[in-house]
Amino acid sequence: MKKVFVSISLAALMFSCSGSEDGGNNTAPPAPVAETGNVVGNAGVWVTTGDSSKLLSKDASGASIYDDNATTDPSISVDFAQQYQEIEGFGAALTGSSANVINALPAAQKQALLKDLFSPAEGIGLSYLRLTIGASDFSLNDFTYNDLPEGSTDANLENFSIAADEVDVIPVLQSILTYAPNIKIMGSPWSAPAWMKTSGTLGGGSLKPEWYDTYGNYFVKYINAYAAKGISIDAVTPQNEPLHETTGYPTMKMTSGEQAEFIKSSLGPKFQAAGLNTKIIAYDHNFDVPSYPTDIYADAAASQYVDGAAFHAYAGNVGAMGQVHASYPNKNLYFTEVSGGQWSPDFAENLKWNTENIFIGTTKNWSKNVLLWNLALNTNHGPTNGGCADCRGVVTINSSGAITKNVEYYTLAHFSKFVRPGAKRVSSTEFDNSLSLKNVAFVNTDGSKVLVVLNTSSVSRKFAVKVGGNKIVYTLNPTAVATFVWQ
Repeated sequence: MKKVFVSISLAALMFSCSGSEDGGNNTAPPAPVAETGNVVGNAGVWVTTGDSSKLLSKDASGASIYDDNATTDPSISVDFAQQYQEIEGFGAALTGSSANVINALPAAQKQALLKDLFSPAEGIGLSYLRLTIGASDFSLNDFTYNDLPEGSTDANLENFSIAADEVDVIPVLQSILTYAPNIKIMGSPWSAPAWMKTSGTLGGGSLKPEWYDTYGNYFVKYINAYAAKGISIDAVTPQNEPLHETTGYPTMKMTSGEQAEFIKSSLGPKFQAAGLNTKIIAYDHNFDVPSYPTDIYADAAASQYVDGAAFHAYAGNVGAMGQVHASYPNKNLYFTEVSGGQWSPDFAENLKWNTENIFIGTTKNWSKNVLLWNLALNTNHGPTNGGCADCRGVVTINSSGAITKNVEYYTLAHFSKFVRPGAKRVSSTEFDNSLSLKNVAFVNTDGSKVLVVLNTSSVSRKFAVKVGGNKIVYTLNPTAVATFVWQ
């Protein structure tokens, strides 16, 4: 499913851009026109280009800020007073596989990698992680926190244990906290314990209603067990990809009606009784079924416990998030998974597609975060556990411990390093479609302003950004993304 979707999306993007990148005009560009106004400041600019000649490279010249917003260049307007959703963070999933390849590094290399990934000052400042509650298709083996012999049950969860996570996941998390002590963490299960399910196995099947209360307590125990290790779980989803069921790796079918019933009868009340502030986030699946979370919101008894909904990008269109927001503007939205892979190896096309659809697209459609799939994998795209055999991590770690920063690293960095937790997305208009320029803007809690502009065309684009009575002028390389930061 992942492979087909991303390949089609990239092909569609290439088709839509082809033949229109220069607006059909092959004449020489006009001579430069002197800018009106006086230079009163400079914005810092960091650029990544599709040809990899610039990789999060700081432009020594920056971008001039003028005290006059008149311009003959293509332009947009940014209004920092018109603010929208608060941003909670950018990051990826620390799967069992990711934690394993990171934890296997020699101590000095491991710390250098974690500093580069999570330090805001010395790295790219990733600020949000997703964990798998038990095993996923990227774990070393199948497990939950309460596995029993066939035919056994454990209503009081006396055999509950997170020991499997204490090998790699928890040590790596504890190291990450030294660089990002306030990092947000979301937990998502791929399956309940087999003895709670209709299938009696981890692969496929549904949660039996008679175990709803026990499974609610399972989540409480998980959150408290992690808290005892100094790790705060900010949010959970009741089920990863609840509409996907396979016997090939841990999965569990959960319809919107079943999820609403589980939340209102068990998970919500159990959290409340335990005094937990952990958010419950519904759905956690693709853009193509936006009715799933809205069905849950329509059930008032369930909705009272639900903070919002999470989406993946393996099917459908990012605009689905905006549709859900329009119907339920008081519910929050989160983007929790998409993976790159060897089915799409071209750096430039991935840079364009991810920046436009995932980072600009989801935040402009009200997402409070952006999370990619595996944080790190080895050169064999693993370790894998029955799922995707050619997925790509944010970084790749080879057998000698050398680190390759993949295109996902740079798309993340253009946001995570500069748009910090607590930032607000702000109003920004759109460039004319013929220019193939996309943008999104934010303001941080310290007042610093951030604008990300993507040039998907094959020619350089000069443009202006109007901010009140001022303007910023810049020429962006072809197939490139730039992050602008100023006070």
